[in-house]
Amino acid sequence: MAMNFEDMHAQWIQYHLQKRKGERKGRLERGHQTAEKLFCHNVWWPLRGNFDDLHPEYEVLDWRGHSYFCDFVWLTPTVKLVIEIKGFGPHVRDMDRQKYCNELNRETFLSAIGFQVISFAYDDVAQRPDLCITLLRLVLSRYQFSAPDLKSAAEREIVRLAYALARPLRPIDVEKHLGINYRTSVRALQSLCGKGVFSPVTGADGKYVVRYVLQHNAFHGL
Repeated sequence: MAMNFEDMHAQWIQYHLQKRKGERKGRLERGHQTAEKLFCHNVWWPLRGNFDDLHPEYEVLDWRGHSYFCDFVWLTPTVKLVIEIKGFGPHVRDMDRQKYCNELNRETFLSAIGFQVISFAYDDVAQRPDLCITLLRLVLSRYQFSAPDLKSAAEREIVRLAYALARPLRPIDVEKHLGINYRTSVRALQSLCGKGVFSPVTGADGKYVVRYVLQHNAFHGL
C-alpha cells in the first residue's frame, strides 16, 4: 500500500534526525518549518512522489569556513542541487546591505564548488505551486533521463529543448538549436519516436509529419 505524504514526510524527517547530532540535528528540528514543509507538500511530492536523495537543512561551509544550512540539497552521484525557499520578509524587506552581499557571495561560492543553486519564492510555493513544479521539472530534466536507449548527447539535448519550450517540436527547432541541417534533425526526431520518447503529429492533410510531441511518461520520475 502506497504511503501518503504525511507518513512519508514524517518518516523522511525522522530518518535524517536519527543520522544527526548536535547543531546539525537542532538545525533540522528548528529550520524545517512551514515554508519548507509546504514546498515538500505542494511541489516536491507531486513532482517526485518520494524524497529519495533529498536532504533537508543540509550543511555546507562557506568561503569563510562558516556553516550554512541550505533548505534542501538534492544529492545524486552526478548532481548537487541546492533548493532555497525565500520569503519576502527575511530575504528582501529585512535584509541589510551586508546580508545581501553575503547571500550573493554564498551562492557564487556554492556554484564554484559544484552546486547549482535555485530559489523559489514562498508566495509561489503557497499560491502558485504548479508554476514551481514546471520550473523544477525543467531543472531536473537536465539531469534525469531514464529512457534506456537515450544515450547520445544530441538526443538528450533535444529532450531538454522540448522541456524548455514546453510545446511540440518542429524539425527547424532542432536544426537551429543544435546547428545541424534539416535532414539530420528529422532523422534524430524520428529515431526518438522509435524509442517512444516522441510521437509524430501529421498536418491537416494527414500526409506529412509537422511536429513531434514529447511523451513525458517515457521519463520515469520527471
